[in-house]
Amino acid sequence: MSKEKLLLWTLAAINFTHIVDFMILMPLGPQLMRIFEITPREFGLLVSSYTFSAGASSFLGAFFLDKYDRRSMLLWVFSGFLVGTLACALSPSYPILLIARIVSGLFGGLTSALVLAVIGDAIPDSRRGRAMGLVMAAFSVASVFGVPFGLFIASLSSWHAPFFFLALLALIILGLIYSYVPSMTSHLVAKENKPSPLQVIRRVTGNANQMRAISLTILMMLGQFMVIPFLSPFMVANVGFSEIQLTYIYMAGGFFTVFTSPWVGRLTDKYGKVRVFTIFMSLNVIPIGIITNLGVTPIGYALLVSTIFFVTSNGRMVPAAALITGTAKPENRGSFLSFNSSVQQLSSGVASFIGGMILVEGTEGRLLHFEWIGYWAIVLSLLCIPLIRKITVVDLDASLPSELVEAKNP
Repeated sequence: MSKEKLLLWTLAAINFTHIVDFMILMPLGPQLMRIFEITPREFGLLVSSYTFSAGASSFLGAFFLDKYDRRSMLLWVFSGFLVGTLACALSPSYPILLIARIVSGLFGGLTSALVLAVIGDAIPDSRRGRAMGLVMAAFSVASVFGVPFGLFIASLSSWHAPFFFLALLALIILGLIYSYVPSMTSHLVAKENKPSPLQVIRRVTGNANQMRAISLTILMMLGQFMVIPFLSPFMVANVGFSEIQLTYIYMAGGFFTVFTSPWVGRLTDKYGKVRVFTIFMSLNVIPIGIITNLGVTPIGYALLVSTIFFVTSNGRMVPAAALITGTAKPENRGSFLSFNSSVQQLSSGVASFIGGMILVEGTEGRLLHFEWIGYWAIVLSLLCIPLIRKITVVDLDASLPSELVEAKNP
């Protein structure tokens, strides 16, 4: 296996752990709401606390991520993520779990930015779509294996068990980072040329192309995370799923996206990022409209709709991430992607919080007004299509570290 593929598989493993850590809380929602006796609004805060803290740390990361070797930063940040995940596993109550999720988010946000920065530095634009497809297939594996397995061990033991599993997995991945992520210093500049924090902010906010990319991120997250955190509680309360049947949603959606994610990556490189994004974003609003208006429904039909939702959601993310990564030069890619990650996490948190405010608990535990959330999500998602057409790639080739030069011309 080539060094480039080993690097990408390691990044995919990092992404897998980070995604499962975030996603596992959502299907555990009904169980946590029952055990801790919390409302949908309090559960929404539990979800959004992770994203808010990830957003804050990513913002601060913009001031120092480009000043150090990517590999060293990834090792330190992922170690902090391991500690936060272990704290979640050991949490005995809702307030302590809330604090632990904030700690996990502080390092999780930086992890996301670093993974994208490493891809941007190591993979040229001509192959970046396929690289993103592979790394983002981690979402699919997280859905088809990580989340169902986490729910399974939670049903055998308690909700603490999935976080212990993730902590052990993170420890193994630290070894992979040490072994397969090469030193990356091509983005470093002379000490006297390093920008101040104010210059870093001005460099991003003064770049119209990068600001359009950040705006795209905001709209995409608002359009998705008003829906996603409450999908599991809604399926149990309104559609007729049992808590254990929630695993079918993630297994079905994840199984198909394992295959569609790399396929979308190849389509992105062949037909262009904007065209592929437009197709999948247009398709994505269809399952959003259906799923947020479901009543008591046969399991098979609900699974079909939720699977299409996952496939199209993943399909729009691959070209968008490839395009956004290419809007920054290597010397300020870490700063920009850290800003973008901050905005992404904060937007997700705001969306989850807004969704929790709109959704109310009715008689017999049913959740009301989910269709209102769906309508807003559709409008916000469709606004992304004209916006992405105004974003251009400025980094048409990447500066590869010496260990990966051989992969540049396969």
